[in-house]
Amino acid sequence: MSSGNNYALHGTTILALRHKGKVVLAGDGQVTLNNTVIKHQARKVRRIYNDTILVGFAGATADAMNLSERLQAKLERYNGNLTRAAVELARDWRTDKILRQLEALMIAADLQKLFLISGTGDVIEPDEGIIGIGSGGAAVQAAATALVRHSNLSPRQVAEEAMKIAAALCVYTNDHVTIEELTYDAGFETV
Repeated sequence: MSSGNNYALHGTTILALRHKGKVVLAGDGQVTLNNTVIKHQARKVRRIYNDTILVGFAGATADAMNLSERLQAKLERYNGNLTRAAVELARDWRTDKILRQLEALMIAADLQKLFLISGTGDVIEPDEGIIGIGSGGAAVQAAATALVRHSNLSPRQVAEEAMKIAAALCVYTNDHVTIEELTYDAGFETV
């Protein structure tokens, strides 16, 4: 994604999956400015709303942080209802003159829902419970889908292996991966 000037920030691979009673969100750590890696260990996934919602973002960091804060505010307004908060955020993002300029994509997940949220007003829940965004998004989503369908790996292992595959294919993705998990039965798991 371009920031509108001569400096193009590239990168980010974010994977979200719901599998075997867990919700896993993984993101790489590389930040690239033009053809130079300027950071290796960025944290692009986090917990919000009392650690009950996982979010990951691709795009300009300041824009992603702004959207994360706005989603947090929507969650507080709608008592943690992720569906309502995501729809309201997407509506604001699409219609607000200033927010429309933000260059980012966001994934948000709780124990029941997994959404891709965009500035075009999209709130998409993937059919198979797997979504990838960012420069390595297609590769990580394809790898995770194959691993879920054809292996007995745990959700965390699927995320780790899929992120390794994306890092091997996408020059804007590295193998420093942050993973957050929510567990259906036990609540939250810290990793």
